[in-house]
Amino acid sequence: MTPAISVRRAVTGLLAAVAVAGGLAMGATPAHATTPRSAVTVLPVVDMEATVLAAQIDPRRPDSTLTPGAKDSVLAVERALQARNLLDARWVDGYFGTSTITAYAAFQRSLGYSGLAANGLPGPSSLTALGQGRFTLTRLIGPGAHLQRDGYTIDARTQAMLTESERLLGFHLTLSQGSYNPGGDPTSAGTHDGGGVVDINVDGMSADTRTAVTRALRQVGFAAWVRNPSQGDWPWHIHAAAISDTDLSTQAQNQTGDYYLGLNGLANHAADDGPRIPIQTWEEYQRSH
Repeated sequence: MTPAISVRRAVTGLLAAVAVAGGLAMGATPAHATTPRSAVTVLPVVDMEATVLAAQIDPRRPDSTLTPGAKDSVLAVERALQARNLLDARWVDGYFGTSTITAYAAFQRSLGYSGLAANGLPGPSSLTALGQGRFTLTRLIGPGAHLQRDGYTIDARTQAMLTESERLLGFHLTLSQGSYNPGGDPTSAGTHDGGGVVDINVDGMSADTRTAVTRALRQVGFAAWVRNPSQGDWPWHIHAAAISDTDLSTQAQNQTGDYYLGLNGLANHAADDGPRIPIQTWEEYQRSH
């Protein structure tokens, strides 16, 4: 190699080094550099279980008490609704009350949903759509596929809950009414119009057995009560609504909210007349067993 060539290469290398250094000084980022941790946007995390639970209980409260463990998640949902001009800023408070229900239903309709899919109760697909670029989801829940049981339509989540209730009891439960039956039972006030709601046949059961069945249903996550002819135009049966089934009709949502507030789920808003046990959802029950 001649001295001239060697000098030219040395100069070229030096100029390249200066150019890189100059680029860094002006703020250029080399390809191998990583983004500073402080510059990464961390989205809020919405707990779907807590959010759906709040959407059932909060509208039924006589005050603005927040559902435990739901505030941050509900706030994130409300802020996303406000950003879409669906919810006034004064209602962005962590309380999933009637104004938030109305705003969420409007968002569901904006997605082209109708019926049960636009009932104001967050479902997995609508909540995912609302969260795009604003929050991420954890503890997703959903009703699952429709199936047949005792000649009635129910969803997979409800079937799993009934199966576990039967395991606890040691005997089979027979339905006298299923779900997804809009207008099919005028005496039910619309509770069976959506998913998650069933009636249990109690023919031949003693009072103690009816109570035991109701307790087992409550244990796995149903809001459940023994119903008798003095309460309405119906025979003896056990009415059960699966808490947090995202296909619940509005009337059934109201019942599950009332259950958490110690009421009987009927129009008279009387005190709960069933066995009192710690209230939990199906998902909470599964985590504890």
